[in-house]
Amino acid sequence: MLLFAAALSIQAAIADSARAVVERYLEANGVPGASVAVARGSEILWSEAFGLADLEHRVPVTRATKFRVGSISKALTSVALARLWEAGRLDLDAPVQRYVPSFPDKGYPITSRQLAGHLSGLPHYTAADIVNRTRYPTVTAALDKFQDRPLLFPPGQRFSYSSYGWNLLSVVVEGPGGREFLAEMKAEVFDPLGMGNTLADQYDSIIPNRTGFYHRTAAGTVINGPAVDNSDVWAGGGFLSTAEDLVRFAHGVVAGPLLSDRGRNLLFSPMRAADGKETGYGFGWEVDTLDGRKRVGHGGSHVGASAQLVIVPELGLAVAVLTNSNSRGVKALAGDLLRLFRERPVLPRPEEYQLDLGDSVHPGG
Repeated sequence: MLLFAAALSIQAAIADSARAVVERYLEANGVPGASVAVARGSEILWSEAFGLADLEHRVPVTRATKFRVGSISKALTSVALARLWEAGRLDLDAPVQRYVPSFPDKGYPITSRQLAGHLSGLPHYTAADIVNRTRYPTVTAALDKFQDRPLLFPPGQRFSYSSYGWNLLSVVVEGPGGREFLAEMKAEVFDPLGMGNTLADQYDSIIPNRTGFYHRTAAGTVINGPAVDNSDVWAGGGFLSTAEDLVRFAHGVVAGPLLSDRGRNLLFSPMRAADGKETGYGFGWEVDTLDGRKRVGHGGSHVGASAQLVIVPELGLAVAVLTNSNSRGVKALAGDLLRLFRERPVLPRPEEYQLDLGDSVHPGG
């Protein structure tokens, strides 16, 4: 029991340090609210809520609060695509028109692989595109927003980040998937991984525990973010989730049964541009290193939200940080948290004592 008590003490000390790191970040950046979760494998080591979800009504963030995850939606969508590919139902190197016949010919073949790796030449949003107030009834209808814009360069030539490429991939999912995009995501990704708090950010729906969304002006004033309809950008940046759902997702991708090693290798291998150089981006995942170990994940920023999911597959360690403000530096914050929990010694748990270490450091929220 002394060994177990020592483990609890160490875990609590790490949680105290992590809490202080997050609180300093929120104060320095004027962020109203946040939710953070850290997991090793299937075990949630620490999960805590900070600040307010609604400033006007003084509603606190809880661990069930749903935040916009922005472009982490690309990583979520990548798993649906990889499952179709592993099942032999999706050819990643076929022209995209095989699955989206209505998409106009651009003078060059564009493949799903190029779209997923931001090598397609399709443009990204302009500033005027971000605050969308048009309701698109289907993901195919949402292609009208950009499909007639010219390519920036021939596909495969170089890396250029394009969320519109992922909007096009949402239509690709529907072809071999046989279901409407959001239904496919729920059936093939969210439900199997127990992600009951992850769903589309439907502007006109009542969604329990959805946070408010805020912006900090250049003068440092916190204001309400503008109303936005995300039906133009589900796969590129339109989902809501919780920090705990995202670290469940991380474990499901790294070690779960949804994908084989072949599928994980697809997601986590950086692609190459025409000059042969790696782009630092795989199939919907950012790929780099943290202190010499491979790190994968994705950041997200969209109208009143900033988010980060980071995983070190070698350690089975994942961190999710969600905020309800347009703050910067979330990836660095997630990296600091990874370093803190990376050092946690793995101590045995007495068989007769089944207290969940994760629960032991949940002080509230």
